[in-house]
Amino acid sequence: MGESVAEATITSWLKEVGDTIEQDEAILEIATDKVDSEVPSEVDGVLVEVLFNVDDVVQVGQTIAIIETEGEGNASAQAPKTQEVVDEKAAPAVAEVSQTVVAAQESAAPISSNGERFYSPLVKNMAKAEGIAQAELDAIPGSGKDSRVTKADMQEYLKTRGSQPAKAVAAPVTKTPAKPAAKQVAAPVVSAEGDEIIEMTRMGKLIAHHMVESVQKSAHVQSFIEADVTNIWNWRKKVKNDFMKREGENLTFTPIFMEAIAKALRDFPMMNISLQGDTIIKKKNINLGMAAALGNGDLIVPVIKNADQLNLVGMTKAVNDLAKRARENKLKPDDIQGGTYTVTNVGTFGSIMGTPIINQPQVGILALGAIRKVPAVIETPDGDFIGIRYKMFLSHSYDHRVVNGALGGQFVKAVKDYLEAWDSNREI
Repeated sequence: MGESVAEATITSWLKEVGDTIEQDEAILEIATDKVDSEVPSEVDGVLVEVLFNVDDVVQVGQTIAIIETEGEGNASAQAPKTQEVVDEKAAPAVAEVSQTVVAAQESAAPISSNGERFYSPLVKNMAKAEGIAQAELDAIPGSGKDSRVTKADMQEYLKTRGSQPAKAVAAPVTKTPAKPAAKQVAAPVVSAEGDEIIEMTRMGKLIAHHMVESVQKSAHVQSFIEADVTNIWNWRKKVKNDFMKREGENLTFTPIFMEAIAKALRDFPMMNISLQGDTIIKKKNINLGMAAALGNGDLIVPVIKNADQLNLVGMTKAVNDLAKRARENKLKPDDIQGGTYTVTNVGTFGSIMGTPIINQPQVGILALGAIRKVPAVIETPDGDFIGIRYKMFLSHSYDHRVVNGALGGQFVKAVKDYLEAWDSNREI
């Protein structure tokens, strides 16, 4: 799922218990932040157990289902069972002990993972079935990664445990029924006759939460500057057809702007940071987030990794690839992770400037306004005159907790300078 992805939400199971599954066939769908993905099976077999439900949040590395492969018995059948009574004379005593064990199991606290050890759902179920308390489970040596207790460890321990003399079992503790937590009743939806009520999508809720959280967390402040991009406009018009024939890619303004922004971030590395509590993390890599609007109105921010290391051809291919896969809902979870600075193009919809909200935990975001043909004063050695120029506004929002006005202004000025210094004779 990508190195930076830690958890996912199960959105739907595509297979039911008992279904036959082929290798690489999709079993379920998951969602990470704003990306939906299918999880394929690693083996051929039969789905025998599902360990999580729809809408459960699962950590990377957790077991989510059990598939029976050829030559294996049912997973539940492999789990150790309570020893059957073989001696008729001992039956009453065994029955009495079994009843006490069951009562103790019902009153025992549920098994849970702690900060030092993680227990899979299968291990928890085995511990519950055998009446193993949390303290006893914590003492079992594990042979898995990071000393994790595996199914084999549990089976080996239960063999030894079963051969030991039965220990006295404490009388079951009478449980006091817990008072049910007060349910938060949602406020009724108020609407007039004829109004249409639309439920927010899952992605819409995530975006809303993310935006409100950012405004509450960061001290937003903005700097605006106007850039003359006439040289870029004329240069692109001259080379775009040859570029399409040679590279098979459409050369838009976005990769040109991205290149200038990556250079400015290299010049001002304290804009390429994140803030965690009172600690500033200065990022080694320059990973540019590129806000993209989807057909349903939602927004997603795929990330161009190591953007400062790409030439214009590489930047164009990266921008076009991410934009295309975003529109087709084919982004992978790692495609939207790891951004260090974000760029949004509000000019796509005709806006000349904007005040974008910072994409946490970053500290800055740049909005690109629409390119307009306007009358402007042109300074020359022979004097000033009025001419027609292509200009645009750059709107820079930054976190005033760690970025002061000088740094915020100098950074966006550097972007402007790179754009205005564009070489009209540049070869690509």
